[in-house]
Amino acid sequence: MAGDVLTHSAPLIRWQGDRGTYHLIAITGSAAEHIAMHERLHRLEYGARRGFGSVKVMARVGATDWQSSVFPQKQSSEWILLVSRKIIRDEDLEPGAPVTVELELL
Repeated sequence: MAGDVLTHSAPLIRWQGDRGTYHLIAITGSAAEHIAMHERLHRLEYGARRGFGSVKVMARVGATDWQSSVFPQKQSSEWILLVSRKIIRDEDLEPGAPVTVELELL
């Protein structure tokens, strides 16, 4: 399944944690199910999980690409992609505004 490309639209979330402010996109629905299946197949093929059950991705918002990982939440129907300040600035993103992200599962 490596090389699968998913497109997902969701609001940019601003989250204040103990160690600072983070911006993220929550991936749900069929895109989240597809990522979960990719992670299960990867685990079966290689016999191990990646850190925190994460899945490596090549992400794209607008004209900006970056390599990252998506992380599962306690409910396996949601994955989180962190978005850096540089990407927010380069793509003129605003918290609460919808963002379309393209994810290539690696």
